[in-house]
Amino acid sequence: MIAETRVPIVVAPMAGGPSTPELVAAVAGAGAFGFLAGGMLTPDRLRAQVERTRELTALPFGANLFVPSRESSADVEGYRRRVLAEAERRGVALGEPVWDDDAYPAKVDVLVETGVPVVSFTFGLPRPSDVDRFKAAGATVVMTVTTPAEARAAAVAGADVLCVQGSAAGGHRGVFIDDPVHPAGAPSYDLLPLLRLVATQTDLPLVAAGGIAHGADVAAVLASGAVAAQLGTAFLRCPEAGTPAAHRAALAEGDRETAVTRAFSGRPARGLVNRFMADHGASAPAAYPDVNNLTKPLRAASAAASDPEAMSLWAGQAYPVAGERPAAEVVADLAEQARRAVARLSARVIG
Repeated sequence: MIAETRVPIVVAPMAGGPSTPELVAAVAGAGAFGFLAGGMLTPDRLRAQVERTRELTALPFGANLFVPSRESSADVEGYRRRVLAEAERRGVALGEPVWDDDAYPAKVDVLVETGVPVVSFTFGLPRPSDVDRFKAAGATVVMTVTTPAEARAAAVAGADVLCVQGSAAGGHRGVFIDDPVHPAGAPSYDLLPLLRLVATQTDLPLVAAGGIAHGADVAAVLASGAVAAQLGTAFLRCPEAGTPAAHRAALAEGDRETAVTRAFSGRPARGLVNRFMADHGASAPAAYPDVNNLTKPLRAASAAASDPEAMSLWAGQAYPVAGERPAAEVVADLAEQARRAVARLSARVIG
């Protein structure tokens, strides 16, 4: 279904607010394919977003779920003590650093019951019974992978499509197991080499993700064997996105570096470097969602105060390329840029 869209562009699921029914409907109307982000939503909220998207468009769309992470034995209490001053400065109480399953089983039920036609998974492999349920309901199952080994495992687990995520991607890395010894949770691969390596492991359709910001990038991954390019950061400043104002402003300034950190959630994720990341990134434990639950009130207070220094400003490495315009215009611009890139390439190829 993703490969059959008029424009080979997928708008990534962006948990925490940026993904909205309005954004998904807008890109669908422009010929691309959009995902709702089910991670961090309650089951009722996910159902409401599915229903709202169907009110806005009759075209197909997808939804993403976070596969529950393993419980961590890391010292989250020590991290809580280190970030307590940040919360006290803003007059908020930190959250409880506890593990939960993000209501994953109930959200599987929601997506099966509502018949969402494409369901993707991040942070690991869904249970075999869940794959069977979705396929029995006629859904296409997409699994996010960051290494060739993960691609092999996803193929065995019954994936219909692989979302291949390179290291330049904004937001959370989709690593199956977050290795605390590794700053990025697992080996990091640039997108084009990863596409090539994954293609040697499986014949499944590949959606390329990670640092794509221009139509020439779309053309490049299609030439490398992907059936579509997945972009998230390119749509963060669209009016249809639910991106907070301070996040939008930091993206527009375009002068911050990006880095991968566990400081906000306990899982490696790429975002704009701010004071909280600089002060606490080195000490953050590999403990998701414990750390995410701990820092949630602090991040919310920072966003409410339009203070970008304690927010998770997720963004890919090429974020300065992205502009502020309607989602349909972004899709059209990317498509036109890709066509021009293909024409230039064709003119350069000899023989």
